[in-house]
Amino acid sequence: MTALLGSCHSRRRSGAVAAPRTGSGKTGARRMTKRILAALAAIGCLGSAATAWANETPTRPLVTDPAYLGPVRLVDIGGRRLNLYCRGTGSPAVIFDAGGNDTTIAWALVQPAISKTHTTCSYDRAGLGFSDASDRPGTSGNDVDDIHKALQAARIKPPYLLVGHSSGGMAVRVFADRYRDEVVGMVIVDGSHEDQVSRAKAREALEASEMPALAKHDVPADPHCVDAAKSGAIPKDSPAFAPCVGEMYPGVDQAITDATFKAMASLKSQKAHTSEEENFATVSADETRATRRDFGDMPIIMLTHAPRPAPKDLPQAMQDRRTMVWEQMHNEVAAMSAHGVNWIVPRSGHTINYDRPEIVIDAIEQALAIAARQASERKDR
Repeated sequence: MTALLGSCHSRRRSGAVAAPRTGSGKTGARRMTKRILAALAAIGCLGSAATAWANETPTRPLVTDPAYLGPVRLVDIGGRRLNLYCRGTGSPAVIFDAGGNDTTIAWALVQPAISKTHTTCSYDRAGLGFSDASDRPGTSGNDVDDIHKALQAARIKPPYLLVGHSSGGMAVRVFADRYRDEVVGMVIVDGSHEDQVSRAKAREALEASEMPALAKHDVPADPHCVDAAKSGAIPKDSPAFAPCVGEMYPGVDQAITDATFKAMASLKSQKAHTSEEENFATVSADETRATRRDFGDMPIIMLTHAPRPAPKDLPQAMQDRRTMVWEQMHNEVAAMSAHGVNWIVPRSGHTINYDRPEIVIDAIEQALAIAARQASERKDR
């Protein structure tokens, strides 16, 4: 068992907190581009194992839902459409926002369980997957504007519990700030932070002063994904296909894998993802930084990937420092609520929603339970 280095932060107490032990920890689907992996490595989010790939390939597909073969419901949000996948009934509605270069399939191992008791909706952001392209930049604020309009058009009424992975973690904070009266809680799965790039640069400068060889690390070449898709899509035999489109984690039905790759190799998806990357550390970071720092008693559950051994040629002390920086950023977000907590999730990489979906499900259920109790207490006053 990996040592737990993280802490639970609220306004009243602090201390080490491990994620509850539930389920078997089986993995499902993962799709991350090499561009994303390189960026995560640069900020110290990834260690010697860039992702927590499964130790064995599932003997049968874990993701077979035909909803992922194409658009489920194309909701008009004012001249263009967002692909919205909603299932289940019950309030509050749980809204899922995927990480960079990902789509509704990010939640394939989580959404079905929550939809047994609640309305749930996942979606493809503008230009990605099966959603129409947008002429606006790919920013957290525009993401929030789009999904809020789509929920209204689809008559998915508040209150909402928001769930975001990676860069989606910044967007759900913008949503909760912008529509505070409509949101009852947040679960942020190894979420990005508005200051992670600036803190990474400071940390890299310190590490280079301590170990000059680190300053000479190779930077992955830009695969020029939009150029590679200029014919309308990136050909499967193109050297840019893997770094731009990504790889599907074992466990996804082949037909779904093919449909996902086809959608994400398209020119519109590559333009959308490139725009999100270009705005991540600037506009999106500024939008997130401008949100409130006090969410009262709204439940905020942060999930942080497990610490891991240092990669080759990096002292373990430096890897531990990178881990602490990442965990501290999550602690800061958890501290924005009297009911904020940061769970350190054993046996997980950055995509906890794939590596340990049962932990994500448990976090959502706990946030919903807190929100229900709070609503009941307000009625009794």
